[in-house]
Amino acid sequence: MLKPNEALERAENLVSQAVKAGADAADAVYVCDASTEVQVRLGALEDVARSEGEEIGLRVFVGQRSATISSSSLNPSILANLVSRAIDMAKEAPEDQYAGLAPQDLLLKGAVPDLDVDDGQDPDPAMLRASALECEDAARAVAGVTNSEGAGASAARSIFALATSHGFAGVKSSTGYGLSASVLAGEGDAKERDYDWRSARHLADLDSAAAIGTRAGERAVRRVNPGSVKSGAMPVIFDPRVGSSLVGHLLGAISGSSIARKTSFLLDANGTALFDSSISVIDDPLRPRGLASRAFDGEGLPTKRRAIIEKGVLTGWLMESASARQLGLQPTGHASRGVSGAPGVSTSNLHLEGGSVSVADLIRDIKYGVYVHELVGQGVNLVTGDYSRGAAGFLIIDGEIAGPVSEFTIAGNLKDMFAAMVAADDLEFIRSNNVPTLRVDGMMIASA
Repeated sequence: MLKPNEALERAENLVSQAVKAGADAADAVYVCDASTEVQVRLGALEDVARSEGEEIGLRVFVGQRSATISSSSLNPSILANLVSRAIDMAKEAPEDQYAGLAPQDLLLKGAVPDLDVDDGQDPDPAMLRASALECEDAARAVAGVTNSEGAGASAARSIFALATSHGFAGVKSSTGYGLSASVLAGEGDAKERDYDWRSARHLADLDSAAAIGTRAGERAVRRVNPGSVKSGAMPVIFDPRVGSSLVGHLLGAISGSSIARKTSFLLDANGTALFDSSISVIDDPLRPRGLASRAFDGEGLPTKRRAIIEKGVLTGWLMESASARQLGLQPTGHASRGVSGAPGVSTSNLHLEGGSVSVADLIRDIKYGVYVHELVGQGVNLVTGDYSRGAAGFLIIDGEIAGPVSEFTIAGNLKDMFAAMVAADDLEFIRSNNVPTLRVDGMMIASA
């Protein structure tokens, strides 16, 4: 794998070639990844995989016309042809009055902050195997677990470099580690599956293999012999594992491209209260060791901590430069970029700030409801906000979590769900999108 400065030099050289060949402006993205993954099942090694790859992407502008092209080969002659093809493609592309690089005066200036996302380690497969075996052993040791789908441990390093023709050059090197287990409980046709996993930028921050495995086993056992739920309107509790998807729907609806295309149910919501005043949604790209930390976005703009929802109120859209121009606004530092295609938008380390009540207090007054720990299907319409998904979880009866239930549907409208949302105080920072346990009253439940 290249060193970070070498990766950045590759991107800068490609941009320089594009400008010399006649492009009015250009940017280039270089990405390389190296990862090792070990899979075990039933106490035996099942697979060891090692992957390494690098790719470079070029975006060129000729007037208001643009094109992107990428290559997994960094042979100089191939890259020279890449440049000429990209310019030829741009000349034939339709004009786009909003196309272009990010505003030069908004670019990150000076040194790129170090967010401590690379611990410099490279665990060998033997160490990963030992962690995966310990994780699966812990899961299988839980009483009631009857089979295993296996456990896995992984270690990876990646480099992302971005260079533009109007003065930005930045590179980020990061490591990532993961550990997971998936097991089954029950017998015959009554088997139920569940899992647990954790990931971290530093190996030292990864949860213990035994803890991950034990949680996977306990979750599977709790799901055995599910019953059915009555149909009707009732409170729904969202486990943090699935509650984060609700925030994901919010982000999709406030992306600049959705607003510019008028394909969002939140078109007129900017500056209005969508949630209770106790709820804020924070994007924090500068968190040290964060799973999605980044000092600059996919266009070279600096990132900063931002309350997307502040005390219930939507503070604005998430915009890259093209949608910002279309809306007559400034980009927000949320551009995301791969080696092909134009930039999109994404957040970084996102969290919904926790409430002030425990999970027990959150459900204490529920006479009959459901606790959802799994969602299936894609029944979410971001144009209308209509929401309908298959689910599994547990009944809540007289303020207590009762037996498992499955094969039911939860439905509502995201605007109503946001307005009714109440958060518990159990927020943990273990994913890139973190929420506490959430309660939404008045959802429609339909049993299969």
